[in-house]
Amino acid sequence: MNCRAILVLLAACGAAGCASYDGRGLVPGRSTATEVEALMGKPAERLALADGDRLGFYPRNPYGLHTYAVRLSPEGVVREVDQRLTVQNLSRLVAGTHTAKDVREILGPPWRTTRFERQRREVWHYRMDNGLRIEHDLSVQFSEDGVLREVLLLRDPKYDQGLGAWN
Repeated sequence: MNCRAILVLLAACGAAGCASYDGRGLVPGRSTATEVEALMGKPAERLALADGDRLGFYPRNPYGLHTYAVRLSPEGVVREVDQRLTVQNLSRLVAGTHTAKDVREILGPPWRTTRFERQRREVWHYRMDNGLRIEHDLSVQFSEDGVLREVLLLRDPKYDQGLGAWN
């Protein structure tokens, strides 16, 4: 490999290292939407909020356990950057009260959806950790009217190896 090829490879690796999928480096109240996209790329989904703000979601499921959200003011200035797949956010969800729209704003887009025709339910699937670096499968279930009916957080079975009658 010649020196020029090595320099190009090093430059590419350095540029990739500058990318931040968690928004590290963005400054609330100062960073702009242009800076967000330069750092994090285009969001997988954008939502307009009732107060005029916008949310951009950066999910890393199913292999990554995070969904980062960047909240922008109507002027395009970053208000906050946060990780949405947290136990604290799950505790905010109330079955029978919250809607699919509410859940989308709180957790972001699911990595997979399943429709159960007989039950007339839709389930959104997420992967997350419980804050203790233990992976979980999260299922959020909605009735036909879009109302949240159930939130189920199950520990990934890989943590159960060596336990139980099946081994």
